[in-house]
Amino acid sequence: MGKTIAQKIFKDHLRDTPSSDNVVLDLDVVMCHEITTPIAINDLVARGLDRVFDPVKIKAVIDHVTPSKDSKTATQAKILRDWAGRHKIKDFFDVGDNGVCHALFPEKGFIRPGYTVIMGDSHTCTHGAFGAFAAGVGTTDLEVGILKGVCSFRMPETLKITITGILPAGVYAKDVILYIIKQLTVNGATDKVMEFVGPLVAAMSMESRMTLCNMAIEAGGTCGICYPDRVTAEYLWPFIQHDYDSIDAAVVDFSKWHSDPDATYADEITIDVSNLAPQVTFGFKPDQVKDVMEMEGSPIDQIYMGSCTNGRIEDIREAARILKGKRIADTVRGILSPATPKIYSQAMDEGLIKIFMDAGFCVTNPTCGACLGMSTGVLAEGEVCASTTNRNFNGRMGKGGMVHLMSPLTAAAAAVAGYITDPRKYI
Repeated sequence: MGKTIAQKIFKDHLRDTPSSDNVVLDLDVVMCHEITTPIAINDLVARGLDRVFDPVKIKAVIDHVTPSKDSKTATQAKILRDWAGRHKIKDFFDVGDNGVCHALFPEKGFIRPGYTVIMGDSHTCTHGAFGAFAAGVGTTDLEVGILKGVCSFRMPETLKITITGILPAGVYAKDVILYIIKQLTVNGATDKVMEFVGPLVAAMSMESRMTLCNMAIEAGGTCGICYPDRVTAEYLWPFIQHDYDSIDAAVVDFSKWHSDPDATYADEITIDVSNLAPQVTFGFKPDQVKDVMEMEGSPIDQIYMGSCTNGRIEDIREAARILKGKRIADTVRGILSPATPKIYSQAMDEGLIKIFMDAGFCVTNPTCGACLGMSTGVLAEGEVCASTTNRNFNGRMGKGGMVHLMSPLTAAAAAVAGYITDPRKYI
C-alpha cells in the first residue's frame, strides 16, 4: 500500500512505537523562542537536566517581544539568551539579528524536505511548506525534544486538499487558506496533516506555500504540508548546492517525499479558486469568513501588516502596489513590521519602505508583538484592526479588540479607504 508524505517522514524518523497509535520520532530541528522556551529551560534546570541533545539542531530566537517592553519580557529574553550562551547554540538570533521565527528560520535554510520539526508555537506548521513534518508542541514535549531530540506523536491521518484553477486578480494565498478554513471549520482537520496539492500549489512561490501551511492549525490541523519540488530546490539552493550536482538532481531527490499515487487518505477535497473573491474574517473564529464585498464599509481603526503569515517580501510588494502615491485615511493608523531584517533591508532597497512611510505607515522592526497583543500595535478596547496575521480570537491583539484577517492587498485597500473594501478597485 502506498504512503502519504507524512507517513514516509514518520517511517524514516521512527525511534520507537510505545503503543499502536503512538510513535516516537527522531527530530531534525528543535526551534525555540522567548515566550514558551524559558518555561521549559527553568524546569529542566530545576530537575538537574540543564543539557541539550545537539546544539547544532537547536535554533533559537527572541522574536515575540523585541526589543523587550518591560522587565518581565526582558527576563524572558535573558533566560533564553543565557541558555543559548552556556550551551553554545550557534544559531541564536538576538536583537538586531532576529526576526519572526517562522520567516527567519526558513530564510536561513534550516528547514529541508523530509525533516521533522517541533517548536513551542502553534504556527510551526508553516514549515511543512518545504515538505517537512512540522508541529507545535506543549512544554513537556519541548523539554524532551531539547533534552533527547525526540518527540511522541499520534500517527496522524492526512486530509488531501487539491487546489485547482487560476487565481483571479487581487486574490492571493491568504484568501485561499481563509476560504479553505471556512469550508472545513476550525475543527475540520483536527489531528490531521493537511496536504496541499494541485496545479495552483505547484505554481505558488515558497512564500505563498508558507502562508497556506501557516494557517493549517486554524482548521485544527497538526501540520500543513506541500510537495517539495523545483520551487523548493531553488529557494534552498544557496544552502544545499554542495549536496547536489545540480538543482535538477535536488528535484529528483526531493520527489521521494511525494505521496504515492495509491496512498490512502482520511478524506479528499478539491477547491476550484477560479472565481474566488478576496476573503475577510468577520467574527472571533478563523472559519467565520466572508467575501470582502459582504464586509464593504466595515469600520476599522488600525491596519497591521506583518507576522509569520504575511510579513514577507512578496506581501510587502503587493501592498505597496496599492499604497504607492496614496495616503492612508485620516481616521486610521497603519503599522508595517517586515518579518526579518533581510526582508526589511530588501524592502528598503526596492523603495517599498518609503512607499509605506510616505503613505503614513509606522514601520517597526521585525517582531511578533502586535499579533498576540503584547507590543507594537496593541488595540484599545472596542478598536478594530484589519490585519494580515493568522488569528482573530477575542482579545487576540488587545483586550476587547476585534481583528479582521485578510490578505496584504485587502489590508492596503482598507488603509487607503479607511474601512474594509474590495482591493480590486485599486488595481
